[in-house]
Order: sequence, then structure tokens, then C-alpha cells
Amino acid sequence: MRNPLADKVVEIKPSGIRKFFDIVSEMKDAISLGVGEPDFDTPWHIRDEGIYSLERGRTFYTSNSGLKELRQEISNYIRRKHGALYDPMTEVLITVGGSEAIDIGLRAMINPGEEVLIPQPSYVSYEPCAVLAGAKPVIINLKAENEFRLTAEELEAAITDKTKILILPFPNNPTGAIMEKKDLEAIAEVIRRHDIFVMSDEIYGELTYKEKHVSIIEIPGMKERTILINGFSKAYAMTGWRLGYACGPKEILQQMTKIHQFAIMCAPTTSQYAAVEALRNGDDDVAEMRTAYNQRRRFLMNAFREMKLECFEPYGAFYVFPCIKEFGMTSDEFATRFLEEEKVAVVPGTAFGDCGEGYLRISYAYSLENLKLAIGRLEHFITRLREEKKGN
Repeated sequence: MRNPLADKVVEIKPSGIRKFFDIVSEMKDAISLGVGEPDFDTPWHIRDEGIYSLERGRTFYTSNSGLKELRQEISNYIRRKHGALYDPMTEVLITVGGSEAIDIGLRAMINPGEEVLIPQPSYVSYEPCAVLAGAKPVIINLKAENEFRLTAEELEAAITDKTKILILPFPNNPTGAIMEKKDLEAIAEVIRRHDIFVMSDEIYGELTYKEKHVSIIEIPGMKERTILINGFSKAYAMTGWRLGYACGPKEILQQMTKIHQFAIMCAPTTSQYAAVEALRNGDDDVAEMRTAYNQRRRFLMNAFREMKLECFEPYGAFYVFPCIKEFGMTSDEFATRFLEEEKVAVVPGTAFGDCGEGYLRISYAYSLENLKLAIGRLEHFITRLREEKKGN
């Protein structure tokens, strides 16, 4: 029988995150710190608006680009946060989560064989989406000594005459790293000089703890060569609503909308009405959740210091990325043993790229109570590992 499968799809590895999530779901009394999903319920006034839209019978398709009211609120939000103006009618597209925006953005811009630069460790979807778009992914290995930021020198070294797009994944999943304005100004100079484009994934932009998030669209000359990706999952605890958006130049958004039109039609109508409410009246909710995440972040960093577990201090998202190289195990081996022996699930750093070897991603989008219990088990585990090492 003829092979029914596409080679490039078969060659893509499954997500390394889900492996441990699936195991822990079947394990009694286990704690999962593996999935990047807020433990908060969607704020009630946002849920209520979704319910109200259903009660009013607003269950029809919206326009392909999304509700006009939502696109206008997104335009208002970006002007308020970043001082940049997007035309809500031609430069904003509502998508099914930020992941769809990444996928159709790459498909709209890439010709076969063109290169996409992907700093790693980073979100698991970038590389597969680049491959599916026909691109050649070029990996830039970020370094702990640079706090996992992308430097201008690293970017310059990776660019060739086939480079088309740089994916800019900050605040970063899994490391929690951020890019400050001076960092963005340095790489913007390289981007302009080589005439390449940026896909800036800012889904964690509301969750920073050192300073207010700065978007690359704020840097002169960058808005017109950037696709800005964002959404509602993380900041507003709306993961299951499946709603994201892309903003960018009209000519790129037109082609993204064409793909979206044929593949999706439109994002969920109920979710769009809820998102309008989130943008209009959700700032206090975001601030409350950000304060809670920061408390958890500080707790974890203090716990790591006390148990002498190396971890650079992250200032964004809701992840920490501790180093476990001292134990002489791969990240997968460490995570597997930790789950089997202590019933706590974390994600091996290699799920986010080969340069994640020797690290773990721990999410603090969980209650402080669960984090305290899990960290107690981690301290017990690494104490035993250090004793084993002494014995050898």
C-alpha cells in the first residue's frame, strides 16, 4: 500500500511537554508543575460577558478578521501600552490562539528554503511551524551567562542571504527571560541592516516583574517589519477560550487572513465577546494575577538558593529554569526519576531545544500550597542525589 503520510510531518517530534503531563494524569497523589496554564479561573466579569453573548443568541460567524469591536479594543490596547497605532480594519487579525497566528504568519511569509531564525530554548511550536511552512529553521542557542537573552552578536552570526524572519520569543517560555529596551535596540540595528522581518511573540507581555514589558514595535523602524503575536490565554487566564491575535503591515495581514479564511473561517464568537470585556475592564485582574505570580516566583528563587540549586533569576512569564548539570544526568533522566520517586512532574529543558539540556522548566502557574509541597519533594530528591554522588 502506498505511504499515506507526508515525510516532513512524520519527522516532526511530538511535544516533550505532553509526555510528562500524560504520565502524571494517571499517577495518584502526583503534582504537576509542567503545564503553562494559569491556575486562576477566567475573571467572572469576562465569563459573564461570554454567557451574555450566548443568551443574546450571538452564535453566528464573525467576519474572517474578527469582531470589529475586538479589533478596535486591541488597537486601543496597543496604543495605550506601546504607543503604536494599528488600523483595526486592515492591520489586526483575530486568531484561534496565538499558535494559529504563528502558523499562518510563517505560511504567509515564507518561500521554500528561506530561513527562519529561532532562538532556543523557546516555545515548542516555532520550529515545527517553520518546517510546515517550508522554511529551514536556523537555531540560535541562547546562553545562561547572558540570562538567555538574544544578543546582537548572536543574531549577526546566524544571518545568511536566505534569512527571512527572526522569531523573537520574549518574555520567554521556558526560561522566563526578558529583553530590555537596550537589548531590543541592539538587535533592531542588525535587523534593519540585513532587511529581515520579525515575528514577536509577546503572549507573556503582561507578566513581567522587573520592569514594564517593552515591545520591539516601540523601536524606530521596527513596527513596519514586525508581526506582533499576542492573545488572552496567559494574562487573562483564558486558555480554553482559544483566542489570540496578530498585528502587522496590511500587505502581510491580508495574506494571513486569506489562510485563516480557508482553514478556520473565524475565531470563536463567544470568546471574542468575552475578550472585548477583558481588554476594556481587565487591567485590575491582570495586576492581581501578576502580583500572585511574582510572590510564587520569589518563593521559588529563595527555595533554590537555600537548597543551593543554580538558577538565574527570571523576570517574565511564569517559569523558572533551574540548572541540574551537577547531578550528571540528562534533563529527561532527572525529570523521569523525579516523577517516579517523588511524584512531581516537571519538563526537561530539551523539550524546548537541544540547548536546554541540563535544565528543567518548572511552572509557577500553580497555587503556593502546591509549590511548597513540590519544592519540599525536590529538596528531598536532590539531597538524595548529592548523597549518592558522594557515595560514588
